[in-house]
Amino acid sequence: MITPLVGLIMGSQSDWSTLKAAAEILDALAIPHETKIVSAHRTPDRLYAYAKAAAGRGLKVIIAGAGGAAHLPGMTASMTALPVLGVPIESKALKGMDSLLSIVQMPGGVPVATFAIGEAGAKNAGLHAAAILALSDAALAKRLEAWRKTQTDSVAEAPSDR
Repeated sequence: MITPLVGLIMGSQSDWSTLKAAAEILDALAIPHETKIVSAHRTPDRLYAYAKAAAGRGLKVIIAGAGGAAHLPGMTASMTALPVLGVPIESKALKGMDSLLSIVQMPGGVPVATFAIGEAGAKNAGLHAAAILALSDAALAKRLEAWRKTQTDSVAEAPSDR
């Protein structure tokens, strides 16, 4: 079994519909990862154990998605020195603005890199995790460069209505 390099955690099952975009990027770039439900509010002991053990288990980056009060990314960052990438999940009440503000307003000294609300943020978090890992992995850097070239090449030069 390959040791995961990225931990992809979420506050609840419902967050998976957003965070699977990050997992798809990691899969496309052949980056080993794990997915776990770790709620800051409902499973605080699980969160504590996960964050404290993450680096020792070989994780290099954690992507944490949460909605509403969205304490998961910040609480995770408070317990590990690993880079934590926060993905705000769109909420029903405030369309994810509550999630975004909860994640982005971290006190100085407890950093969380915060991404866009929803699927675009999850996708970019996956790409950002890849870029971090590519700093020390030449093969991954080439895969990431190829992925980006494919994305660039897929953009038409002119609109088409045909």
